Amino acid sequence: MQRPFFGGVHPAEHKDLTEHKAAEPLSKAPGQVVIPMAMHVGAPCDPVVAEGDGVKVGQLIGQPKGLGAPIHASVSGKVAAVEERPYGGGGKMLSVVIDNDFQDTPCPERKGRGNLAGLSGTEILSIVEKAGITGMGGAGFPTQVKLSGAVGKVDTLILNGAECEPYITADHRLMVERGEAVVEGARLMARAVKAKKTLIAVENNKPDAIENLKALAGEDVQVQVLKVRYPQGAEKQLIQTLTGRQIPPGKLPVDVNCLVCNVATAAAVWEAAAEGKALTRRRVTVTGGALTKPMNVIVPIGTPVSWLIKLAGGFQEEPDRILLGGPMMGTPLYDLDVPVMKSTNCVLCLTRDEVGREDPAQACIRCGKCMEVCPMKLVPLFLRMNAEKRRWEETERLHVMDCIECGSCNYICPGRLPLVQSIRTAKFAVREAAKREEGKGL
Repeated sequence: MQRPFFGGVHPAEHKDLTEHKAAEPLSKAPGQVVIPMAMHVGAPCDPVVAEGDGVKVGQLIGQPKGLGAPIHASVSGKVAAVEERPYGGGGKMLSVVIDNDFQDTPCPERKGRGNLAGLSGTEILSIVEKAGITGMGGAGFPTQVKLSGAVGKVDTLILNGAECEPYITADHRLMVERGEAVVEGARLMARAVKAKKTLIAVENNKPDAIENLKALAGEDVQVQVLKVRYPQGAEKQLIQTLTGRQIPPGKLPVDVNCLVCNVATAAAVWEAAAEGKALTRRRVTVTGGALTKPMNVIVPIGTPVSWLIKLAGGFQEEPDRILLGGPMMGTPLYDLDVPVMKSTNCVLCLTRDEVGREDPAQACIRCGKCMEVCPMKLVPLFLRMNAEKRRWEETERLHVMDCIECGSCNYICPGRLPLVQSIRTAKFAVREAAKREEGKGL
């Protein structure tokens, strides 16, 4: 029995622009890719190549130090530079720049495993680690670390195929076109963490994906069809909907015996095991009313956003804003030279009409709508009020760190108040205060 999570909103979907368009490899790859050394939670990788080195697809070019995931070349060719370049996370990041020789010569060290049924959990974790797989639906947490921390502690593995954010259809097309990789990847992950139950959650606005996955899944993998609701793809809300378990403040899914991974992550696990592929490609939805030809495309990691916009026919109308990600949680782009990263699922180019009215922020009228839609049962208006007055301890007392920054409060606010932006500021201040306190204790 499915149980609704608290709050949530129903923004217009706008998925019709690309939901029936197959994701195809680039018809023309970029002549140069820029691969940041930070595409994961944790410290940036150390480059292990230098200017002038020849590289092949799947070759290690970035080695993690501590928490992180290795990074591999996404094209074959020659390293043009190892230097700071514009970065989707803001500012600049040390990156390996590769001139593409258009041969896609594979690294001979990367080979698939013939007998997947014979792989032990330890072997699966090793394959995931060496392939540099990170979570492909959100923050980019190293998948090997996430799986290792769940071994023997979870009874339910949930694959997130909800893709609840408007405009984005990359996971939808993956489930239609590569459903077997998703299902088999789920089985490998379940074996690695010793989960007894495996669920694939898909919203009911993707009937072709649901039909395909159900045809491929057996008794050991269940496809769960969900009603459309945002932010259903957030892991805490997904767990509550499917299992009824609620994650206490400050706790993680493993604390309620669950593990949530994205469907694209599962497909990457299967490709690493069966085909020996490192994570060097990414399905991206390139969409929005400002583009001439919205599309889904499979691109080498490091492909510049400007190249994707060119492939989509360029702008038919001047965009009001360009985002990495969807309209609810996406990051504004101010430089089109930033590259596609492991966690990039969408480049969204919105027209003025799509953005809608942008009146100056008004005074809060205490209508309470932000409280009604917050899926974490927070009080966004009080969080903003205390953030404006720099009362960081009070925002922490009000559980500001539990905010998932889904944007539901911004979406519903009649006063157009920048609630999420204020909350982000407060969260940053709380983290910095915690670091200072930790430093005093050393």
